[in-house]
Amino acid sequence: MRLFPALAVAFLPLAACAALQGPVQPDSVRLDATHLSLRLTDGTLCKVNWAQAPSGRMDTCGPGYGYAVHVEEKPNILRQLVEGVFLTLGAEGVLTPQAEVVITDPAGSDFVFTSPAPVEG
Repeated sequence: MRLFPALAVAFLPLAACAALQGPVQPDSVRLDATHLSLRLTDGTLCKVNWAQAPSGRMDTCGPGYGYAVHVEEKPNILRQLVEGVFLTLGAEGVLTPQAEVVITDPAGSDFVFTSPAPVEG
């Protein structure tokens, strides 16, 4: 039976790529009025209701990640004007909350994200 060695050779490059990718880390976050979505570098997507608990742990997300959402209570004047327009139009909750999100990996390293994400130009 030469099938097993042939399969091992075929899957060896895939295993090497996975090993070179490194440890799984937080890649990006999205924040809406109630939920925080965390995307990991391996593509895993985890969600938590941050409106109920602005900080805590995502124990069901990979090896478990801590999170803390710090909402900007006094955003800049332009943001306040835009929020006022949306509130006047009855579109409350349409804008992404302006916040800093800190994700803590199991090793204790912090990854800091801003919401909304900065515009790259």
